[in-house]
Amino acid sequence: MTNTIKQTRGTKLRGVNLGGWLVLEKWMTPSIFEGLDAADETTFCVELGDRADSVLKAHWNNFITRDDFVWLAERGINAVRIPVGHWIFGADYPYHHVYGDNPYPFVHGGIDILDNAFDWAQELGLNILIDLHAASGCQNGFDNGGIKDVCEWHTQEAYLEHSLSVLERLAQRYAHRPALHGIQVLNEPRWDIPTDYLKNYYSLAYHRIRKYCSPDTVTVVFHDGFRSFRDYIGFMPAPEFENVVFDIHRYQCFDRVDVDSDIYTHIRKASGEWKSEADDIINELKHPTYLGEWSLGLDLQVVSLWAQGPFNHALETMDDFQMNVAYRGYAAAQLATFEKYLGWFFWSYKTETTPAWCFRDCVNNGWLPDSFC
Repeated sequence: MTNTIKQTRGTKLRGVNLGGWLVLEKWMTPSIFEGLDAADETTFCVELGDRADSVLKAHWNNFITRDDFVWLAERGINAVRIPVGHWIFGADYPYHHVYGDNPYPFVHGGIDILDNAFDWAQELGLNILIDLHAASGCQNGFDNGGIKDVCEWHTQEAYLEHSLSVLERLAQRYAHRPALHGIQVLNEPRWDIPTDYLKNYYSLAYHRIRKYCSPDTVTVVFHDGFRSFRDYIGFMPAPEFENVVFDIHRYQCFDRVDVDSDIYTHIRKASGEWKSEADDIINELKHPTYLGEWSLGLDLQVVSLWAQGPFNHALETMDDFQMNVAYRGYAAAQLATFEKYLGWFFWSYKTETTPAWCFRDCVNNGWLPDSFC
């Protein structure tokens, strides 16, 4: 089937992240890391060397395919958020000492896979939000930022400039592709990166993207950087900045208070505290908001292979019936709140490890609706 995508400002998105595809996360695809000491895509490529090419290309070609885009479109999902690494265009990135003797360890060819995704999305009527998920030097110290336990993105001008260059080239390459809905300029920069530095980067990134992408057709998205939305009131004002969207991520499995909560507390937080937060953001911030990442995951041990216990969580003593009821209730409470925003993206479409983080499993298990039309 062929659908025409109408790109309009303010389009409501109900989407899914395609995590673990073009940026590896060990907890999502542990089979790829089997037998390795590597903890992230950087150390994966460094450790495997030349062997990384065949392993990673096989993963790219099989982990997500056109059939997955068809499955999402058939269920009324209208958008995918695609995380990419700073290495997406090949060997032109700044050196980091973790690379060792090879100045360009990353596997080439990811941009061709992203091209395929745009073809499938255009054919099936899906919007794409490209997300710069891993920046040079790593912006957060997480494995999803490319290098675990390293957060140096903000310490060198070369890292910042390379990030801007990648965004500009993405904008130029996909500006006229109907499936391009937006570009997210950086995923989850850490809370201790100076706010002024982050805001300056966001502003520069906006203008780099706008060299090729009109505000009438392409949204520019920026993340809260794990700080209050009120830090961004008055930031990127019109008319200089147009079609800008604020991005937040919400989970209930990382803080100790959440880990120790029962399912009723989780549901109350999703439909109470998070609903009040949504009202405040909508009323006070002058930019619309995406809830860019959320899941049904409540077990910290699954999502972080290095987290320290105890790993008690709300569902561990439930039988299957109780667990299914709990997941449905938690899903409904989150959706009821997140529908207040301009859009949301479940993390993630697919994992090897746990259905609570796998959109397809959540739908097939009846925890999420089977239609999002």
